[in-house]
Amino acid sequence: MTEPPRPPGSGEPGNYPPEPTSPGPYPSAEPPTAPLSGAPGPAGYPPAGGYPPPTGDQPPSGGYPPAGGYPPPGGYPPGGYPAGGAYGGPGGGYANNEDKTWALVAHFGGALGALISFGPLGFVAPLIAYLARGQQSPTVRAHALAALNFQILWSIIAFVLLFVSWCLLFLPSIAVVVIQILFGIIAGVKANEGTPYRYPMTANFIK
Repeated sequence: MTEPPRPPGSGEPGNYPPEPTSPGPYPSAEPPTAPLSGAPGPAGYPPAGGYPPPTGDQPPSGGYPPAGGYPPPGGYPPGGYPAGGAYGGPGGGYANNEDKTWALVAHFGGALGALISFGPLGFVAPLIAYLARGQQSPTVRAHALAALNFQILWSIIAFVLLFVSWCLLFLPSIAVVVIQILFGIIAGVKANEGTPYRYPMTANFIK
């Protein structure tokens, strides 16, 4: 004989309410297989925060050396730059601008004197430079003597040819004047750069 159905809510034989889980060594949210705190995580990686701090031999993040580890720009050591005043005076080996001016007067003045006088007076400007500044400055003396010796020789030649060239249409005199002007300008350019110029075709009348 079958048992009649029981009303809803009535318990069946053997159906008891679930018993609460007794507290154990693991919390209910953490499965028993979870790794312990500080133990390596999955795939052998340590948990967050478990990496050892970087040693002092390792560079900071990004691979750049620490601040202050770069040498000064250009590779010069601190304090290795020349101090103020260590550089020379006016360029080209002149002690001052006055010496340079007189050296230019000797060379360019010789060329200008030869142009104005058509040759014979090319020595005047170098002679003035020699007398005015040559005794005070060895540099000016060297430039003035070089120009003076050159211009004296060619001034004599120009003076002689002035008388001879009357019947030759002044061609020799023109050639002499061109030589005086040309080499006087070349020597002046070299003097402006600070380089003594050795005149070609010259003589040492004054030493």
